[in-house]
Amino acid sequence: MKDLAPDPAFTFIDLFAGIGGFHAALAAYGGACEYAVEIDKAAAAVYEQNWRRTALGDITRDANDQQVSVPSSAVLAAGFPCQAFSKSGAQRGMDEARGTLFWNVARVIEANRPTVVLLENVRNLAGPRHIHEWKTIIRTLRELGYRVADTPAVFSPHLLPRDRGGRPQVRERVFITATYNPTGMGSDAVEPVATMKDRIDGWQPTDWDLALGLPLDPDHHVTGCDLTAAERLWIDAWNELVEIMWEERDGQRLPGFPLWADEWVLTKDLRIPLGTPAWKESHLVKNAAFYTRHKRVLDRWTKKWGVYTDAFPASRRKFEWQAQDTPRLWDTIMHFRPSGIRAKRATFTPALVAITQTTIVGPRERRLSPREAARLQGMPNGFSFDGQVNAATYKQLGNGVNVGVVWHILREHVNRDRDILETTSEGRAILAAVDAAPESPDKVLDEMFPVRG
Repeated sequence: MKDLAPDPAFTFIDLFAGIGGFHAALAAYGGACEYAVEIDKAAAAVYEQNWRRTALGDITRDANDQQVSVPSSAVLAAGFPCQAFSKSGAQRGMDEARGTLFWNVARVIEANRPTVVLLENVRNLAGPRHIHEWKTIIRTLRELGYRVADTPAVFSPHLLPRDRGGRPQVRERVFITATYNPTGMGSDAVEPVATMKDRIDGWQPTDWDLALGLPLDPDHHVTGCDLTAAERLWIDAWNELVEIMWEERDGQRLPGFPLWADEWVLTKDLRIPLGTPAWKESHLVKNAAFYTRHKRVLDRWTKKWGVYTDAFPASRRKFEWQAQDTPRLWDTIMHFRPSGIRAKRATFTPALVAITQTTIVGPRERRLSPREAARLQGMPNGFSFDGQVNAATYKQLGNGVNVGVVWHILREHVNRDRDILETTSEGRAILAAVDAAPESPDKVLDEMFPVRG
């Protein structure tokens, strides 16, 4: 890493730091990290390797009833895990959050009163099943003197164009952004800084092209990312059916409902067990109609490829086509799921997840590489994962925050709360750094992390 900010514009702390998604955005804005903490040893090692700062630790030891040994900073960033909050209703605010990791974050905020707070969590935090947790967080921040919106900011990197830090990945995340406002300036009736309905510079997410927008590496072979012989068999088989059915259906794409080869029976022979859920009954009826119409072609196809043999596990006899008019399965991006093979257009990927369902890139005939996955999260090409297996890298990226989204969220936040920030020296420093920054963090990060020859 090359240090571009020897005289930082502001300071920040990085809680639940992972490999440093928040750090990347805030450092690119000119900030300097005063403290970082990450309990996972492998993630902390990657953090230290790239950011030259020790992160391994436990926030529950550094922020609790006995002590808060976290230094003060202008910005607090935390992608905190959301554990269940008590629903007893007998307590409120900070006390009600006790026993959760958010309470440790709140203790740091209470002790240090950072000027800006940036919190990130999964989409479900803003869902109806977690309204109690949401209200507790918002109430706690207000009790601590912060301006914060009642409704969540939900955003995804695929909503941003590439020149604004966007990436071709659907990754809806909740952001809670707050500004310290001890005098109660203005109104707390503010809007969230971003929504999924936002369109930036007229950008349409359907305009993404994964190969060019990410971009994909040109190589068809990447160590650890190649497909097995069995996986290629399954794709070749379903690819042939896609091509055959294009002609069979006079240029109409495959139907949008899941194809279940194990349920292909003539409509007259269909028997639906009592108590079958309505959604499943609908799929069974549609599959029977599909088979009845195309029986000759489907029988020949299943026999040729041995679809009903041990070569095809039950989950590989299920297929879901979401790729619209894409002519070949090998031209799509795919996921091998327990519920079947799902194919989508090669525009943007589903969210990276911290498990093994790594996207298969049909045009490259392999899985998404760790370097491509890092690009999806906005990490520069020079960011290093040296010394660990691919599975660990995928897990860390799946748990991480997207850099371009953090960049966008902070810019929108300081614009919203400019009236408060202009009243303090720390606030003015954050404003100046954001106002002077380019529209995207990419060039700054590329300079900070030059690719090694």
